[in-house]
Amino acid sequence: MRAALCAALPDTAVKKALAGSDFGSGKLVLVAVGKAAWQMAHAAVSQLGSRITNGVVITKYGHSQGELANLKIFEAGHPVPDENSFRATEEAIAAVSGLGLDDTVLFLISGGGSALFEKPLISKEALDSLTKQLLACGADIVEMNTVRKRFSAVKGGRFAKLCEPAKVRAIVLSDIIGDPLDMIASGPAYPDSSTCEQAKAVIAKYGIVIDDEMAALLEQETPKYLYNVTTDITGSVRQLCSVAAGQALAMGYEPFVLTANLSCEARDAGTFLANIAQFHVNDGKDLAFIAGGETVVHLTGKGKGGRNQELALSAAAGIDGMENVAVFSLGSDGTDGPTDAAGGWVDGTTAARLREQGVQIYDVLKDNDAYNALKKVDGLIITGPTGTNVNDVSVLLIRGKK
Repeated sequence: MRAALCAALPDTAVKKALAGSDFGSGKLVLVAVGKAAWQMAHAAVSQLGSRITNGVVITKYGHSQGELANLKIFEAGHPVPDENSFRATEEAIAAVSGLGLDDTVLFLISGGGSALFEKPLISKEALDSLTKQLLACGADIVEMNTVRKRFSAVKGGRFAKLCEPAKVRAIVLSDIIGDPLDMIASGPAYPDSSTCEQAKAVIAKYGIVIDDEMAALLEQETPKYLYNVTTDITGSVRQLCSVAAGQALAMGYEPFVLTANLSCEARDAGTFLANIAQFHVNDGKDLAFIAGGETVVHLTGKGKGGRNQELALSAAAGIDGMENVAVFSLGSDGTDGPTDAAGGWVDGTTAARLREQGVQIYDVLKDNDAYNALKKVDGLIITGPTGTNVNDVSVLLIRGKK
């Protein structure tokens, strides 16, 4: 875990992307948004120093690590936008307003930007309702962002339009499978490939309740072409999986990267890893099976947890009683769902230890209360904010050699 997270930190990648860059003689305004915004901005300031004229950094509560020269630092709500999200976004818009052809906006984007960077075209109450419905219904991140773009003045390429005629140099830390640039942070500086019809289909698919004002906004198309933007991707979940595999090999395991595109129900992914363990547990080999991506949770209860904790706890049921088998899963940003845990880890004794305390895994998953169950057996992974955000990594370890 430690090796994978360190490799996914944005410092080196941002500096590499900026190496040799010529921003001309005009103003250079920095805007950084997302869970890794502070870390990315710090790397840019280290590289460019006083060349940065001014700017705004918007990140999640607890993710800022101090002041940065010439930049205003804001912390705001995630996964539900709040007043600080709106106020910080207004500051960012003000910072890029009135720029000319010779000026450049250095736009640093990471996951979480959809909530943190927001100027809604609807009321806060309507936005809160929409966000909570999307989070609870099991929609994946692409479906959520397809909808959210329609109700925002900065998403879906609209922020880049606000920067015109200045150039926008975007550097992106990807938190979405396949690195779709128009979906990461809801694509504020990238032409939107999604359509109004697709957004309406998501609304219908999940039975999302919207009002007449929102229905009207669903008919307004987002920008499909931007002339002033260049974009670099600096990191992704593939890197996370690759480094995890390399570290597993160094520790004596034979690694297998199953996928970097894991996108299903969290509990199904946990069951799948347990099924692999059942098949290989008696092979007599030290094996590591690695999967990266982002699962989803369909809320059926009122408990506390996140997708990585649900994945791990689901796996615990399937590896119950196995010796020398463990599963862990964590979010690279250090926060899994609305909790202070990055994820969870379990082994063949977890289910039995929970039963001794009167806890049944099936009941816990039904109530979406993985956090409190894992806490009872020291199964929470606590990292604190990591400074990066490139999806999740889940690992099954089997120690087969005697």
